[in-house]
Amino acid sequence: IHVIMDCLTCKSLRGEVAISPGGIIYEGIYWQVEHASPTAVRGWLVIILKRHCQALHELGVKEFQELANIQKMLVDALRAGLGSEKEYVAIFAEKEGFNHIHVHVIARPKDLSADFKGPKIFSLLNKAKEKTLSSQEVIDVSNKIKQLVV
Repeated sequence: IHVIMDCLTCKSLRGEVAISPGGIIYEGIYWQVEHASPTAVRGWLVIILKRHCQALHELGVKEFQELANIQKMLVDALRAGLGSEKEYVAIFAEKEGFNHIHVHVIARPKDLSADFKGPKIFSLLNKAKEKTLSSQEVIDVSNKIKQLVV
């Protein structure tokens, strides 16, 4: 696995830092899935490429194929497990320390305020601790989704 020493995602993949208290929800050949943290949204999942890569055009066909299968599995699990109204998918990989390819798959709740719909939902990521899910809530949601994807 190709990794970069100062990349926070690579450090997480090596077990040097824990990005999510929920641990790994699903592990494929090329990708693994965790719940984002901190976030105010239950079911904010992140699909992480197991090797360091910064651009989609650098992915191989097999990596794209597995990614598509994982996305389908996750949106079905979010709908079944959390009753999501919609599911958002986004890839930017632009934040410092996180320019490693990762895919956000976000359960959009039925009661989400219009203030947070669409790309504005990203304002609910990395919020102040008092406004985010507790570590236990992340663990509980992760375990629920894990049961639906295995």
